[in-house]
Amino acid sequence: MRVYVPLTLSRLAEAYKAGELGAETASLGAYAVTPALREWCATDDVEELEYAALSQAALASLKLIAKEPGAARRRVVLAADVADGALEDAGRAGAGELGEVRVAGVLPFKKVAAVHVDAEDAEADVAAALGSAGQGDGGGDGVEDHELLWFATQEVPGLIG
Repeated sequence: MRVYVPLTLSRLAEAYKAGELGAETASLGAYAVTPALREWCATDDVEELEYAALSQAALASLKLIAKEPGAARRRVVLAADVADGALEDAGRAGAGELGEVRVAGVLPFKKVAAVHVDAEDAEADVAAALGSAGQGDGGGDGVEDHELLWFATQEVPGLIG
């Protein structure tokens, strides 16, 4: 199953250098097309559903940036493929947000299919989103007008500098 893992640029750098994500925790937070997300979207279009999961992860990335004052003001989401059996639907358990899942164990970086990152011109709107609510909720501040750009995993060194 395709999952979308919210990160910051600094956390992307750490994961890339380590070659994995989630080693420090028992499970890794991510977003996917869950039954609740499918019901909320009221569509069977796979691309629309995956875009909704990606959007939820982008919002979660904004919240991570809010907790990391020195982080670059650019949302980051990794798209990775994991076995269905490695996932727990956090939303179904009542502990998570729409589409939120937990990935059990470590996610090797080689499972990452792509990286989605804001362009530099989104930084002001990301900063405004952080300032408007202090929590990075993304509401009404222009951040949702920015589409995340797609990068192949081979391009990660250029992203993290």
